[in-house]
Amino acid sequence: MTISRITSASIALALSAGIYSHHASAQDSLGIDFYGSLRTQLESVRPDKREQTGAYTSLRDAYSRLGVKFDYPLNATLALDGQLELPFDSVNLRLRDPYDQRENIRIARIGLRGGFGSLSYGQQWMPYYNAVAAPVDMFSTYYSGFATYTVFRVARTLAYASPDLNGFSVGAAYAGSRANLSSTSRIDARRWQAVASYTLGDTRIAAGIDDRGDAGCGRNRIYGFSASHKIDKLYLALKYEIFDTKNRHPGSFSSDGNRAINLFGSYVLGKSTFKLMLARLDNYGGNIVHAGIDYALSDRHTLFAELYREADTAALTARRGGLADIDARMAGGRALAVGLRYDF
Repeated sequence: MTISRITSASIALALSAGIYSHHASAQDSLGIDFYGSLRTQLESVRPDKREQTGAYTSLRDAYSRLGVKFDYPLNATLALDGQLELPFDSVNLRLRDPYDQRENIRIARIGLRGGFGSLSYGQQWMPYYNAVAAPVDMFSTYYSGFATYTVFRVARTLAYASPDLNGFSVGAAYAGSRANLSSTSRIDARRWQAVASYTLGDTRIAAGIDDRGDAGCGRNRIYGFSASHKIDKLYLALKYEIFDTKNRHPGSFSSDGNRAINLFGSYVLGKSTFKLMLARLDNYGGNIVHAGIDYALSDRHTLFAELYREADTAALTARRGGLADIDARMAGGRALAVGLRYDF
Protein backbone atom coordinates (compact mmCIF):
# COMPACT_ATOMS: atom_id res chain seq x y z
CA MET A 1 0.00 0.00 0.00
CA THR A 2 1.53 3.38 -0.98
CA ILE A 3 1.93 6.27 1.46
CA SER A 4 -0.58 8.42 -0.43
CA ARG A 5 -3.21 5.71 -0.29
CA ILE A 6 -2.58 5.14 3.40
CA THR A 7 -3.01 8.89 3.84
CA SER A 8 -6.33 8.90 1.99
CA ALA A 9 -7.64 6.09 4.15
CA SER A 10 -6.34 7.72 7.32
CA ILE A 11 -8.02 11.03 6.46
CA ALA A 12 -11.40 9.33 6.18
CA LEU A 13 -11.00 7.55 9.52
CA ALA A 14 -9.45 10.53 11.30
CA LEU A 15 -12.20 12.88 10.21
CA SER A 16 -14.80 10.40 11.33
CA ALA A 17 -13.18 9.98 14.73
CA GLY A 18 -12.41 13.69 15.08
CA ILE A 19 -15.91 14.79 14.34
CA TYR A 20 -17.26 12.27 16.83
CA SER A 21 -14.97 13.35 19.65
CA HIS A 22 -15.25 17.12 19.17
CA HIS A 23 -18.98 17.16 18.59
CA ALA A 24 -20.23 14.67 21.16
CA SER A 25 -23.00 17.11 22.07
CA ALA A 26 -24.25 16.96 18.49
CA GLN A 27 -24.07 13.19 18.26
CA ASP A 28 -27.58 12.95 16.89
CA SER A 29 -26.43 14.89 13.79
CA LEU A 30 -23.55 12.58 12.97
CA GLY A 31 -24.41 9.52 10.95
CA ILE A 32 -21.98 6.57 11.02
CA ASP A 33 -22.80 3.37 9.19
CA PHE A 34 -20.66 0.24 9.44
CA TYR A 35 -21.45 -2.36 6.78
CA GLY A 36 -20.12 -5.42 5.04
CA SER A 37 -20.83 -8.08 2.47
CA LEU A 38 -19.37 -11.59 2.51
CA ARG A 39 -19.56 -13.37 -0.86
CA THR A 40 -18.03 -16.78 -1.56
CA GLN A 41 -18.57 -19.10 -4.50
CA LEU A 42 -17.74 -22.67 -5.48
CA GLU A 43 -16.76 -22.76 -9.14
CA SER A 44 -15.95 -25.23 -11.87
CA VAL A 45 -13.71 -23.65 -14.51
CA ARG A 46 -12.92 -25.24 -17.86
CA PRO A 47 -10.60 -23.30 -20.24
CA ASP A 48 -10.96 -24.02 -23.95
CA LYS A 49 -7.24 -24.81 -24.17
CA ARG A 50 -5.83 -26.56 -21.12
CA GLU A 51 -2.16 -26.87 -22.03
CA GLN A 52 -1.27 -23.99 -19.68
CA THR A 53 -4.10 -24.19 -17.12
CA GLY A 54 -6.15 -27.31 -16.63
CA ALA A 55 -9.79 -27.48 -15.63
CA TYR A 56 -10.39 -27.20 -11.89
CA THR A 57 -13.01 -26.92 -9.16
CA SER A 58 -12.31 -24.53 -6.32
CA LEU A 59 -13.60 -21.86 -3.98
CA ARG A 60 -13.22 -18.19 -4.94
CA ASP A 61 -14.18 -14.92 -3.29
CA ALA A 62 -16.81 -12.84 -5.12
CA TYR A 63 -15.80 -9.31 -3.98
CA SER A 64 -16.45 -9.39 -0.24
CA ARG A 65 -15.95 -6.04 1.48
CA LEU A 66 -16.04 -4.26 4.87
CA GLY A 67 -16.70 -0.56 5.17
CA VAL A 68 -17.77 2.50 7.11
CA LYS A 69 -19.57 5.65 5.96
CA PHE A 70 -20.07 8.90 7.81
CA ASP A 71 -22.28 11.90 7.15
CA TYR A 72 -22.11 15.16 9.12
CA PRO A 73 -24.30 18.23 8.40
CA LEU A 74 -22.21 21.42 8.48
CA ASN A 75 -25.30 23.59 8.17
CA ALA A 76 -28.80 23.42 6.72
CA THR A 77 -27.55 23.10 3.13
CA LEU A 78 -24.06 21.59 3.33
CA ALA A 79 -22.82 18.21 4.60
CA LEU A 80 -19.45 16.53 4.97
CA ASP A 81 -19.34 12.85 4.07
CA GLY A 82 -16.77 10.12 3.62
CA GLN A 83 -16.30 6.42 3.10
CA LEU A 84 -13.64 3.80 3.70
CA GLU A 85 -14.15 0.33 2.20
CA LEU A 86 -11.68 -2.54 2.30
CA PRO A 87 -11.77 -5.69 0.17
CA PHE A 88 -11.73 -9.04 1.96
CA ASP A 89 -10.64 -12.16 0.10
CA SER A 90 -12.82 -14.64 2.01
CA VAL A 91 -11.15 -17.70 0.46
CA ASN A 92 -7.51 -16.71 0.91
CA LEU A 93 -8.32 -14.82 4.17
CA ARG A 94 -6.53 -11.63 3.15
CA LEU A 95 -7.47 -7.97 2.93
CA ARG A 96 -7.15 -7.69 -0.84
CA ASP A 97 -9.28 -7.67 -3.96
CA PRO A 98 -9.75 -11.16 -5.49
CA TYR A 99 -9.16 -9.80 -9.01
CA ASP A 100 -6.46 -7.15 -8.59
CA GLN A 101 -4.65 -8.90 -5.78
CA ARG A 102 -2.31 -5.93 -5.23
CA GLU A 103 -5.34 -3.78 -4.36
CA ASN A 104 -6.11 -3.55 -0.63
CA ILE A 105 -8.41 -0.52 -0.64
CA ARG A 106 -11.67 -0.35 -2.56
CA ILE A 107 -12.84 3.12 -1.51
CA ALA A 108 -11.19 5.89 0.55
CA ARG A 109 -12.82 9.23 -0.11
CA ILE A 110 -14.05 12.40 1.55
CA GLY A 111 -16.42 15.00 0.11
CA LEU A 112 -18.95 17.79 0.39
CA ARG A 113 -22.61 17.52 -0.56
CA GLY A 114 -25.08 20.37 -0.98
CA GLY A 115 -27.43 22.15 -3.35
CA PHE A 116 -24.60 22.35 -5.90
CA GLY A 117 -24.35 18.56 -6.04
CA SER A 118 -21.43 16.60 -4.59
CA LEU A 119 -17.65 17.03 -4.74
CA SER A 120 -15.34 14.30 -3.46
CA TYR A 121 -11.67 13.33 -3.46
CA GLY A 122 -9.94 9.99 -3.10
CA GLN A 123 -10.37 6.49 -4.44
CA GLN A 124 -14.00 6.14 -5.48
CA TRP A 125 -16.45 4.82 -8.06
CA MET A 126 -15.87 6.65 -11.33
CA PRO A 127 -18.69 8.60 -13.00
CA TYR A 128 -18.23 6.88 -16.38
CA TYR A 129 -18.68 3.46 -14.81
CA ASN A 130 -21.71 4.61 -12.81
CA ALA A 131 -23.42 6.13 -15.84
CA VAL A 132 -22.42 3.82 -18.71
CA ALA A 133 -21.27 0.42 -17.41
CA ALA A 134 -23.24 -0.09 -14.18
CA PRO A 135 -26.66 -0.56 -15.88
CA VAL A 136 -25.49 -3.93 -17.29
CA ASP A 137 -23.26 -4.92 -14.35
CA MET A 138 -25.87 -6.85 -12.36
CA PHE A 139 -24.37 -10.26 -11.63
CA SER A 140 -23.33 -11.76 -8.28
CA THR A 141 -20.27 -13.93 -8.94
CA TYR A 142 -16.61 -13.06 -9.39
CA TYR A 143 -17.31 -12.86 -13.14
CA SER A 144 -19.47 -9.74 -12.89
CA GLY A 145 -18.17 -6.50 -14.35
CA PHE A 146 -15.72 -7.81 -16.94
CA ALA A 147 -17.79 -6.89 -20.02
CA THR A 148 -16.62 -3.26 -20.19
CA TYR A 149 -13.42 -1.47 -21.20
CA THR A 150 -13.43 1.04 -18.35
CA VAL A 151 -12.09 0.78 -14.80
CA PHE A 152 -14.35 0.87 -11.73
CA ARG A 153 -12.36 2.93 -9.22
CA VAL A 154 -9.25 5.14 -9.47
CA ALA A 155 -7.15 6.53 -6.61
CA ARG A 156 -6.58 10.25 -5.98
CA THR A 157 -9.57 11.25 -8.08
CA LEU A 158 -11.47 14.53 -7.82
CA ALA A 159 -15.09 13.90 -8.86
CA TYR A 160 -18.21 16.02 -9.21
CA ALA A 161 -21.85 14.99 -9.59
CA SER A 162 -24.58 17.54 -10.24
CA PRO A 163 -28.01 17.50 -8.60
CA ASP A 164 -30.95 16.15 -10.55
CA LEU A 165 -32.44 18.92 -12.72
CA ASN A 166 -35.79 17.67 -14.01
CA GLY A 167 -34.25 14.27 -14.70
CA PHE A 168 -31.01 15.61 -16.20
CA SER A 169 -27.64 15.29 -14.45
CA VAL A 170 -23.94 15.51 -15.30
CA GLY A 171 -20.72 14.28 -13.74
CA ALA A 172 -16.98 14.65 -14.19
CA ALA A 173 -13.73 13.36 -12.71
CA TYR A 174 -10.00 13.99 -12.94
CA ALA A 175 -7.08 11.87 -11.72
CA GLY A 176 -3.44 12.90 -11.94
CA SER A 177 -0.74 11.24 -13.96
CA ARG A 178 0.16 8.52 -11.45
CA ALA A 179 -3.26 7.85 -9.91
CA ASN A 180 -4.02 5.05 -12.35
CA LEU A 181 -1.05 3.09 -11.08
CA SER A 182 -3.20 2.24 -8.05
CA SER A 183 -6.06 0.90 -10.16
CA THR A 184 -6.43 -2.17 -12.32
CA SER A 185 -5.57 -0.18 -15.44
CA ARG A 186 -1.89 0.41 -14.52
CA ILE A 187 -1.79 3.42 -16.88
CA ASP A 188 0.81 6.02 -15.94
CA ALA A 189 -1.12 8.96 -17.38
CA ARG A 190 -3.71 11.48 -16.25
CA ARG A 191 -7.35 10.48 -16.65
CA TRP A 192 -10.51 12.49 -16.98
CA GLN A 193 -14.15 11.59 -17.50
CA ALA A 194 -17.38 13.41 -18.32
CA VAL A 195 -20.91 11.98 -18.37
CA ALA A 196 -24.50 13.11 -18.80
CA SER A 197 -27.70 11.21 -18.09
CA TYR A 198 -31.44 11.73 -18.35
CA THR A 199 -34.12 9.86 -16.41
CA LEU A 200 -37.81 9.89 -17.24
CA GLY A 201 -39.89 7.59 -15.09
CA ASP A 202 -38.44 4.09 -15.37
CA THR A 203 -36.29 4.94 -18.42
CA ARG A 204 -32.72 6.17 -18.20
CA ILE A 205 -30.21 7.05 -20.90
CA ALA A 206 -26.59 8.07 -20.41
CA ALA A 207 -23.51 8.94 -22.44
CA GLY A 208 -19.93 9.59 -21.46
CA ILE A 209 -16.26 9.81 -22.32
CA ASP A 210 -13.39 8.14 -20.49
CA ASP A 211 -10.08 9.72 -21.51
CA ARG A 212 -7.44 7.29 -20.28
CA GLY A 213 -4.52 9.62 -21.04
CA ASP A 214 -2.09 9.06 -23.86
CA ALA A 215 -0.23 6.23 -22.03
CA GLY A 216 2.65 6.87 -24.44
CA CYS A 217 0.62 6.25 -27.59
CA GLY A 218 -1.29 9.49 -28.19
CA ARG A 219 -5.07 9.80 -27.94
CA ASN A 220 -6.64 7.06 -25.81
CA ARG A 221 -10.38 7.48 -25.23
CA ILE A 222 -13.50 5.40 -24.72
CA TYR A 223 -16.91 6.75 -25.74
CA GLY A 224 -19.92 5.04 -24.23
CA PHE A 225 -23.72 5.01 -24.26
CA SER A 226 -26.24 3.11 -22.16
CA ALA A 227 -30.02 2.88 -21.88
CA SER A 228 -32.21 1.03 -19.42
CA HIS A 229 -35.92 0.57 -18.81
CA LYS A 230 -37.98 -1.15 -16.14
CA ILE A 231 -41.40 -2.62 -16.82
CA ASP A 232 -42.88 -3.92 -13.57
CA LYS A 233 -40.60 -6.88 -12.71
CA LEU A 234 -38.72 -6.85 -16.02
CA TYR A 235 -35.49 -4.84 -16.37
CA LEU A 236 -33.78 -4.30 -19.74
CA ALA A 237 -30.49 -2.52 -20.47
CA LEU A 238 -27.97 -2.06 -23.24
CA LYS A 239 -24.47 -0.60 -23.44
CA TYR A 240 -22.26 0.42 -26.33
CA GLU A 241 -18.59 1.46 -26.10
CA ILE A 242 -15.95 2.27 -28.70
CA PHE A 243 -12.24 3.04 -28.47
CA ASP A 244 -10.90 6.19 -30.13
CA THR A 245 -7.13 5.85 -29.98
CA LYS A 246 -3.96 6.19 -31.99
CA ASN A 247 -3.26 2.52 -31.41
CA ARG A 248 -3.41 1.04 -34.90
CA HIS A 249 -2.19 -2.42 -33.88
CA PRO A 250 -5.04 -4.91 -34.31
CA GLY A 251 -5.62 -7.45 -31.61
CA SER A 252 -4.73 -5.34 -28.57
CA PHE A 253 -7.07 -4.27 -25.76
CA SER A 254 -7.17 -0.58 -26.79
CA SER A 255 -6.97 -0.88 -30.60
CA ASP A 256 -8.71 1.96 -32.37
CA GLY A 257 -12.29 1.04 -33.18
CA ASN A 258 -12.61 -1.79 -30.64
CA ARG A 259 -16.27 -2.07 -29.65
CA ALA A 260 -18.25 -3.46 -26.73
CA ILE A 261 -21.95 -4.24 -27.09
CA ASN A 262 -23.98 -5.56 -24.14
CA LEU A 263 -27.63 -6.61 -23.94
CA PHE A 264 -28.89 -7.40 -20.44
CA GLY A 265 -32.24 -8.50 -19.06
CA SER A 266 -33.54 -9.61 -15.68
CA TYR A 267 -36.91 -10.73 -14.34
CA VAL A 268 -38.07 -11.02 -10.72
CA LEU A 269 -40.32 -13.97 -9.93
CA GLY A 270 -41.12 -14.31 -6.25
CA LYS A 271 -37.83 -14.56 -4.37
CA SER A 272 -35.89 -15.37 -7.55
CA THR A 273 -34.23 -12.98 -10.01
CA PHE A 274 -33.30 -14.44 -13.40
CA LYS A 275 -30.53 -12.71 -15.37
CA LEU A 276 -29.09 -12.97 -18.87
CA MET A 277 -26.46 -10.93 -20.71
CA LEU A 278 -25.20 -11.34 -24.26
CA ALA A 279 -22.12 -9.29 -25.07
CA ARG A 280 -19.44 -8.81 -27.69
CA LEU A 281 -16.14 -7.19 -26.68
CA ASP A 282 -13.42 -6.93 -29.30
CA ASN A 283 -10.12 -8.28 -27.93
CA TYR A 284 -11.48 -8.64 -24.40
CA GLY A 285 -13.60 -11.74 -24.06
CA GLY A 286 -15.04 -11.79 -27.58
CA ASN A 287 -18.54 -13.27 -27.59
CA ILE A 288 -19.75 -13.54 -23.99
CA VAL A 289 -22.79 -15.30 -22.52
CA HIS A 290 -23.55 -14.70 -18.85
CA ALA A 291 -26.65 -16.19 -17.22
CA GLY A 292 -27.62 -16.54 -13.60
CA ILE A 293 -30.22 -16.68 -10.87
CA ASP A 294 -30.33 -15.04 -7.43
CA TYR A 295 -32.58 -16.48 -4.75
CA ALA A 296 -33.32 -14.39 -1.65
CA LEU A 297 -33.15 -16.67 1.38
CA SER A 298 -33.81 -13.63 3.59
CA ASP A 299 -33.28 -9.87 3.57
CA ARG A 300 -29.56 -10.46 4.18
CA HIS A 301 -28.85 -13.86 2.62
CA THR A 302 -28.79 -14.50 -1.13
CA LEU A 303 -28.02 -17.78 -2.88
CA PHE A 304 -26.70 -17.37 -6.44
CA ALA A 305 -25.75 -19.58 -9.38
CA GLU A 306 -24.26 -18.47 -12.70
CA LEU A 307 -22.81 -19.64 -16.00
CA TYR A 308 -20.13 -17.46 -17.58
CA ARG A 309 -18.80 -18.23 -21.08
CA GLU A 310 -16.19 -16.20 -22.99
CA ALA A 311 -14.73 -16.89 -26.42
CA ASP A 312 -11.42 -15.12 -25.72
CA THR A 313 -9.62 -14.91 -22.39
CA ALA A 314 -10.63 -11.92 -20.27
CA ALA A 315 -11.84 -13.12 -16.86
CA LEU A 316 -10.82 -16.78 -16.54
CA THR A 317 -7.64 -17.45 -14.58
CA ALA A 318 -5.80 -20.24 -12.82
CA ARG A 319 -7.24 -21.50 -9.53
CA ARG A 320 -7.91 -18.55 -7.15
CA GLY A 321 -5.87 -16.34 -9.48
CA GLY A 322 -6.46 -12.74 -10.48
CA LEU A 323 -5.28 -10.03 -12.85
CA ALA A 324 -1.63 -11.11 -12.73
CA ASP A 325 -2.58 -14.71 -13.58
CA ILE A 326 -4.60 -14.11 -16.75
CA ASP A 327 -3.13 -16.14 -19.62
CA ALA A 328 -4.47 -15.39 -23.11
CA ARG A 329 -3.33 -18.84 -24.24
CA MET A 330 -6.34 -20.30 -22.39
CA ALA A 331 -8.36 -18.91 -25.34
CA GLY A 332 -11.55 -18.44 -23.34
CA GLY A 333 -13.69 -21.07 -21.70
CA ARG A 334 -16.54 -21.36 -19.23
CA ALA A 335 -17.16 -21.16 -15.51
CA LEU A 336 -20.05 -22.55 -13.48
CA ALA A 337 -20.41 -21.01 -10.04
CA VAL A 338 -22.75 -21.30 -7.05
CA GLY A 339 -22.37 -19.17 -3.96
CA LEU A 340 -23.79 -17.42 -0.93
CA ARG A 341 -23.90 -13.71 -0.15
CA TYR A 342 -24.44 -12.26 3.32
CA ASP A 343 -24.99 -8.49 3.68
CA PHE A 344 -24.80 -6.71 7.04
